[in-house]
Amino acid sequence: MMVAMIRPLQRPVPLRQSVYDALIDLIVGGELPPGQHMVETDLARQLGVSRQPIREALHRMEAEGWVDLRPSQGAFVHVPTDSEVDELLDVRALLEAETARLAAASTGSGPQARPNRQAQLTRLREICREGEAAADAGEFGTAVAANNAFHAEIAVTGRGASTLR
Repeated sequence: MMVAMIRPLQRPVPLRQSVYDALIDLIVGGELPPGQHMVETDLARQLGVSRQPIREALHRMEAEGWVDLRPSQGAFVHVPTDSEVDELLDVRALLEAETARLAAASTGSGPQARPNRQAQLTRLREICREGEAAADAGEFGTAVAANNAFHAEIAVTGRGASTLR
């Protein structure tokens, strides 16, 4: 007798999870900046859901530090304190130093490594010039994007070394 291969059904994501994900994306993407009042009825209307999944998501987000729930005022996107920013920058500095170390270790020393290393350095210099030009022109968003691209490029360079270890 032959047994048929049956795969489990894909279950849809619960609505409360979809609402939570959408709100996190709005915060991370900057559409809901720190300090922004998050009005339940407005969010429910914009997302096309009832207020209940909005409330559930806001309570979860408060527990995770994304929002501050204030009695009789509502929910607000969390504004990081100076100490939270300092901690985040300390962790970022450690991660970036390790990423740079891995990138430097991954460049190799063989005859094929030199052209690849030169291409990587050229790309990093290009990104730096773009970021400096944007900063000089007062284009904050473009400067931040260049900074992110610079660090992403270093991470890509170091990825080979980290997978080998």
